[in-house]
Amino acid sequence: MHTPVTIIGAGLGGLTLARVLHVHAIPVTVYEADSSPSARAQGGLLDIHDYNGQLALEEAGLTDEFRAVVLPGRQALRVLDTDGTVLLDQPDDGTGGRPEVQRGDLRQVLLDSLPAGTVRWGHKVSGARSLGDGRHEVTFADGGTVVTGLLVGADGAWSRVRPLLSCATPEYIGKSVVETYLFDSGSRHPAAAKAVGGGMLLAPSPGKEIFAHREKDDTLHAYVGLARPRDWFAAVDFADPAAATARIAREFEGWAPELTALITDSDVAPVLRSLYALPTGHRWDRVPGVTLLGDAAHLSAPNGEGANLAMLDGAELGGAIAAHPGDVETALTVYERAMFPRSAESATDEMPGLDSAGNTARGLVDLVTEHSG
Repeated sequence: MHTPVTIIGAGLGGLTLARVLHVHAIPVTVYEADSSPSARAQGGLLDIHDYNGQLALEEAGLTDEFRAVVLPGRQALRVLDTDGTVLLDQPDDGTGGRPEVQRGDLRQVLLDSLPAGTVRWGHKVSGARSLGDGRHEVTFADGGTVVTGLLVGADGAWSRVRPLLSCATPEYIGKSVVETYLFDSGSRHPAAAKAVGGGMLLAPSPGKEIFAHREKDDTLHAYVGLARPRDWFAAVDFADPAAATARIAREFEGWAPELTALITDSDVAPVLRSLYALPTGHRWDRVPGVTLLGDAAHLSAPNGEGANLAMLDGAELGGAIAAHPGDVETALTVYERAMFPRSAESATDEMPGLDSAGNTARGLVDLVTEHSG
């Protein structure tokens, strides 16, 4: 089977590209490994920025639909010291440029904007190869194949498309996070709920941090970060939730109980998320008929920009393809010329790392104050 534009991966970046192409009446097919839109959880809250993610949604003609799924009040920010002292308590006054949405809700907005059949579910890619003249063949785990005149890898950190362009692979950045959830927090976990407040909580310390969001339905979603080697986490038995919880909590001994409750009172088993990144400034020489976007192109340490950059990549690539009908190589050149420096700049614009001496609550308050000023 042959398709004009083939996107691998139905994440936010790939779907934004598909939507922009659809707006311009350009045929596109998205192949996704998941068996359905609801096959797995889609992560937590995303702050969608007015200088990249919102611009992408505007290009996709979905601004109103995006606004409809924004969660009011979630731009509120609290910074607590490890003893529970509140050092910063910023309310959401509605004037900020980073409204929060659930990732799954935003993904559904994008899916609903595409014609039925655009996304082919249950298509896990096992490999891709060049056929010459800018054409590529994608092979799926079930043995099926598709040949395309333009292949876009929007398939994340462990992209199966990336090897066509680059030999780079993500490397562990020296830290991981453990995810927890506290449900019905107002009634069941009042101390933690008060600590988090109406939006986001940050409680950093050198080598460790607790970061939490108030999501829909009074759910607290926390990320407990530790700067430790992979071997350290490998020694934690995550198959035994109680033992894993106790081991992680031990690293926060002496912290305020309303903060450690975000670890010890989780209503689900703790989930380990190891963090990886591609080399900063990752780029490749132009290869006919194929490109990458989002984490497949520029996976970096979490800094609040990943989803926003992926959507902007998708919107700009779609716009470039539409602006250069019949000239795929010019479109890809234009897209990559803007994407490479943008992603490199974003990768260096990070909060202090978990292993940084500057990663303290008071240091973070100074940084937030400086940026807001």
